[in-house]
Amino acid sequence: MVHLDNALTRRVAATRTVGGLAGLAAAGLFYSTVIERNAFTLRHNTLAVLEPGAAPLRVLHLSDLHMTPNQRLKQAWVSELEALEPDLVVNTGDNLAHPQAVPAVIQSLGGLLSRPGLFVFGSNDYFGPKPKNPFQYFKTDHTRTFGEPLPWQDLRAAFIERGWLDATHTVRELEVGGVRVVAAGVDDPHIERDRYDTVAGRPNPLAHLRLGLTHSPEPRVLDRFAADGYDLVMAGHTHGGQLCLPLVGALVTNCDLDRSRVKGVSNWGSSMKLHVSAGLGTSPYAPARFCCRPEASLLTLTPVSHGDAAFAEDHSLPQLATEIT
Repeated sequence: MVHLDNALTRRVAATRTVGGLAGLAAAGLFYSTVIERNAFTLRHNTLAVLEPGAAPLRVLHLSDLHMTPNQRLKQAWVSELEALEPDLVVNTGDNLAHPQAVPAVIQSLGGLLSRPGLFVFGSNDYFGPKPKNPFQYFKTDHTRTFGEPLPWQDLRAAFIERGWLDATHTVRELEVGGVRVVAAGVDDPHIERDRYDTVAGRPNPLAHLRLGLTHSPEPRVLDRFAADGYDLVMAGHTHGGQLCLPLVGALVTNCDLDRSRVKGVSNWGSSMKLHVSAGLGTSPYAPARFCCRPEASLLTLTPVSHGDAAFAEDHSLPQLATEIT
């Protein structure tokens, strides 16, 4: 009888353990797919990258919206960013996740399209998402498959019609907020569309800011920008790791960038800054974030002076909102 009682006790304990683990898994799945995926955050960063004597410049960095037509909460949140009144908007791609999402992207950006803007595209502007084995993200050399073509030409035409400049494989010069900016970009290195030689060379030395744009922050491209004397490169693509662990951080970057630079500000070489946005969306086939909230970034660029360093602080929305799509 004692042996039977012990066996029954162990079975009850095992059942409770399995039930507890299943409950935790269910709670984690709900949190990551419903709560955190929609807990949109605005991050503020200050970077000393301008030439001495230049006026501060406020740059809004948007990336990886992965928009679908029915994502009303994300669309509403993005539309509120117009109130920030940035001097310049930079969009580093992956705006689309649905063939009918162009109107939703344009409506969401709203008045931001009336402000000076620069953009490059990512793979998910050109091709729709497809289901993938999540373990493939741990292999940077895995075979890539592409979904249905997306209407990137329509999105590009709408951006340009409203005044934004396409920086893909071209050098742009503009003045915003009294700051002279030289910007150059490449097409998405993640799918090997980059052609850096089209923009190679040292940018205008009279500029207050030399800005590089790329969707995926591949080191081979970052090295070229740094060698040419760019002050700052802005990128997206990584989703900040998307599914991160406390005290560990990102498990993958989905590119050749090391995990320590998966989001936020870092130094690249001796004189160039890198800013990687964790982005605002996810693939519809992997609609989850954990310890990595969706974000837009407002960068305040200031002149370089002795002892300047980059610093950042998080500014989150006061409430967590939910959206089921």
